[in-house]
Amino acid sequence: MQADTGVPMPVIQTETASYILTLSCPDRPGIVHAVSALLVEAGANIVDSAQFGDRDSARFFMRVHFQRPLPEGQDAGDALAALRSTLAGVAAAHEMDWSLHDAARKPRVMLMVSRIGHCLNDLLFRYRTGQLPIEIPAIVSNHKDFYQLAASYDIPFHHLPLLNATPQGKAAQEARLWDLVCDYSIDLVVLARYMQVLSDDLCRRLEGRAINIHHSFLPSFKGARPYAQAYERGVKLIGATAHYVTGDLDEGPIIEQEVARVDHAMDAAQLTAIGRDVECVALARAVKWHAEHRVLRNGGRTLVFR
Repeated sequence: MQADTGVPMPVIQTETASYILTLSCPDRPGIVHAVSALLVEAGANIVDSAQFGDRDSARFFMRVHFQRPLPEGQDAGDALAALRSTLAGVAAAHEMDWSLHDAARKPRVMLMVSRIGHCLNDLLFRYRTGQLPIEIPAIVSNHKDFYQLAASYDIPFHHLPLLNATPQGKAAQEARLWDLVCDYSIDLVVLARYMQVLSDDLCRRLEGRAINIHHSFLPSFKGARPYAQAYERGVKLIGATAHYVTGDLDEGPIIEQEVARVDHAMDAAQLTAIGRDVECVALARAVKWHAEHRVLRNGGRTLVFR
């Protein structure tokens, strides 16, 4: 028997990793049980879980945030790969579309802007103050207006002007843009009032990982001068819509919408100012929820586990 020396024994700390599992599959009994049982067998502890069964599509959606001690001898990458292998069997049995993410990894986000900078400025501030769990390795613009703002955050600024408004000029600009997406290993592109329409080809390449803010409460008042249109119609609510980018202009799956009440005493300039605040809020929420893997696609719609 070892003598009691009165000195406390050192406590061995086990490193814990955090993961987020998202899935959708045909709705049937036993899905939650199958996932939960597998996680228990893997030594995981569920932090929070949300699920939804959609009657119209007969599909089941689930997001699970869980923690698990890192197995001895495995780094974070190996542990993630091993968990994916473990989950693959259950996923196949239930015909799941699924993803498993390291919750500690922040998505790499490229911000794009033209000459109206309120959304860019808002996202940068939220990023700097830790309100958005993202990394911003690059800012892209077809104008030079915000290079100093980018420099103040020590973020590389890339000026990609549209040198000529021809299909060839558009293709050349987008080729340079795609090179930046690849060079910076970008996970998400955010059009923070980037006033150029992306080609169908680029929209397909960025499917599910490009978010736009539309300066209107879709589907109303599309196109140019939305707040002037709203003023002329005497609206009582104005809003903004954050949605995924698709080849159908401003028709992508909606992630978030925000509104503000207005009245007859406000002119078009006041509506514009209020609308820009609303745009910032809607876009920031959409980026945050996407970064936290809270947005799941359901056909042409989304559901958001807030």
